[in-house]
Amino acid sequence: MIEALPLDPIARPVLVPVIVAALEHRPPCQIPLLVRLAKRSMDLAFALSGMVIALWLFPLIALAIRIDSRGPIFYRQRRAGALRERDPHGRCAFFEFDMMKFRTMRVDAEKLTGAVLAAENDPRVTRVGRFLRKSRLDELPQIWNVLKGEMALVGPRPERPELFENLSLAIPFFEERMRDCKPGITGLSQISLGYSGHAPTGSAVSAFEGLLTNPFKLDLADGASADDMRMKLLFDLAYVIALEKFSTFVAVEFLVIVKTPWVMARGLGR
Repeated sequence: MIEALPLDPIARPVLVPVIVAALEHRPPCQIPLLVRLAKRSMDLAFALSGMVIALWLFPLIALAIRIDSRGPIFYRQRRAGALRERDPHGRCAFFEFDMMKFRTMRVDAEKLTGAVLAAENDPRVTRVGRFLRKSRLDELPQIWNVLKGEMALVGPRPERPELFENLSLAIPFFEERMRDCKPGITGLSQISLGYSGHAPTGSAVSAFEGLLTNPFKLDLADGASADDMRMKLLFDLAYVIALEKFSTFVAVEFLVIVKTPWVMARGLGR
């Protein structure tokens, strides 16, 4: 039955074990030491080289942000990192860190709403910010987070701590995407679904979008942020499973790294 699923040929070797693990209710395994060492070495190598290559862009982006809108150049935001365990009250416990980005929104973006997920065509995004998000250039300062060991080059995107718990309550196994895994600048879900989390038209995974979005068919729930996260979760769990073996780790890691510049060039962010 699983072999008959309309999965993308490249993603099939990774997604099939994830589906089998979910059906067997098998928890994810620990990441082997060899994978950890190789992944950290790759993170440092790519982060250092990326910093050197992209350094000339920093003053240009900073100038564009300064001309476009008032406020700071960089934006520091608290994010949830790798999952530790649940506390005695059943709430998720995770490592927290300050993630760096180029500012893409107005300085008062969350004054009235509090912490909320960015929406498609979000009116809070500035003109320069819209370009930075589409090209993913707003993520460049996170190279510093990678060098500090708070993030990895490839991994699931880190969420706000206050949103992480709510999403974990709304989406089964959502917290498992961060178990024993650092968040990343880019990842399998980012290159497969784009920034919004919607499945590309005609893609293999689009066949499951109807099952994953508003699964309980609640009134007025269509288009909820949790729907985008359910789509991303499918690929995030696939990536975590890929870390269990060195061979699948290398294959998926290089797939994401090679495809990320193509996603940036096409402007598939939002």
